[in-house]
Amino acid sequence: MFSRCFLSRIEKVNGSKPQGVGTGAMVLPTSADDPQDPNIATRDHCIFAFAVLHSHLTGNPSPVPSFPDSRCALFVTWNALSGGGHWRLRGCIGTLESKQLQRALHDYALNSSLRDHRFSPIRLKELPSLQCKVSLLARFEKAAGWQDWTVGIHGIIIHFTDPDPEARGARRTATFLPDVAPEQGWNQQQAVDALIRKAGYNGPIGASLREALSLERYQSTIASITYEEFMEALGQAEEQRGNVLGSSSPRDARLQVAA
Repeated sequence: MFSRCFLSRIEKVNGSKPQGVGTGAMVLPTSADDPQDPNIATRDHCIFAFAVLHSHLTGNPSPVPSFPDSRCALFVTWNALSGGGHWRLRGCIGTLESKQLQRALHDYALNSSLRDHRFSPIRLKELPSLQCKVSLLARFEKAAGWQDWTVGIHGIIIHFTDPDPEARGARRTATFLPDVAPEQGWNQQQAVDALIRKAGYNGPIGASLREALSLERYQSTIASITYEEFMEALGQAEEQRGNVLGSSSPRDARLQVAA
């Protein structure tokens, strides 16, 4: 199941090359300070997502991830730098279902950048203006009520039956990631009401509807990098590769390519 992180209900659901990146498989850095928990979002996850998108847009082989595999739910968000110097949403799709992280991050890096129907697919020439954010989700639990969560800590999922008779008992559901409410300046009620709208309900929202809905809460860890930081990481990886070529061949030192 795909989910978009903002302003849509949950639903199922291809110039010139940037400087410093060649036409072969990319060499990605390997962090020496990876966290003990593989389900904590790191810079490596974002570097991999950028590499997957660039490889797809340039017709090159997909890179093999340098981080450990695990199972978790995740979202990939792309933001673009506006003329005013502010980040604006460019694409966001993820899953609330636990999946194998390496495969899922590859797939959702592409789904969020190319298949978010609210936006046109990201093009190669846009990459220098982008920021990539990876959110790994955990600690899903049923809340005692619609107010049983904390802004800035929890993401929320709501489920409710549409009270409109013409909806014929349609079930609606939607989610906001933990960072959405504080970014929008919302309190609990404003966030829940916005989420009800996101789920596709257009009728009046009152206390009875809020009390009737079921709410789940979860937490996430978030990592993000800009395109500039991505390019710096590739440069560092090339330097690391150069330092080991005395004991291994260029082919061995270069990032492996998925078969």
